[in-house]
Amino acid sequence: MKTIGIIDYGMGNLHSVLNACKFLGINAFCSGDADKLSEADGLILPGVGAFPDAMTCLESTGLDLFIKEYVKEKPLLGICLGMQLLFDSSSEVRECKGLGLIPGKVIKLTACEKSREYKIPHMGWNSLEILNPDSPIMKGQSDVPFVYFVHSFKALPDSRDDIIAVSDYGEEVCAAVGRGNVFGTQFHPEKSEKTGLRMISAFAEII
Repeated sequence: MKTIGIIDYGMGNLHSVLNACKFLGINAFCSGDADKLSEADGLILPGVGAFPDAMTCLESTGLDLFIKEYVKEKPLLGICLGMQLLFDSSSEVRECKGLGLIPGKVIKLTACEKSREYKIPHMGWNSLEILNPDSPIMKGQSDVPFVYFVHSFKALPDSRDDIIAVSDYGEEVCAAVGRGNVFGTQFHPEKSEKTGLRMISAFAEII
């Protein structure tokens, strides 16, 4: 049976992602050990917290280098902060380099500066506009799926070809990305009910 490894680097909703995988009947495990993770057929990189702290954790354990090698052969899905870490850099707290797997940067949401209607963080349910319905992680989705967000920063890919879906929060929010074996969702699929579970299931079909 194919297996998904959930990367434990001290900054993620590991158990909610693991529980979602188990609910779907997916064989999954959590680990911070690169040797064990290397045996998985696909990886999920979750994340909650600040970008620089997350990169410090990844770099201190060598998981950053491991991930860069892993995705040359096998797929990875980044969730929330985990998606942002896929990019070249972020301005959260301070300028900080990311994993550099998808060209682009991460910047603060700005709609709140123009209207009190928009609060930071962007938290709650919002709809997706799917730009690339052929992406494997969008398999079986409805035309306008709703998903659950919790974030204060957003990704700006250098190429729109890497954007799978966007959402509107007084500004365009990059909601899902994909480049080669690397995928990411700014929202939490493990908290997005049937829509999110369908995405995790679709990712599992890739491996």
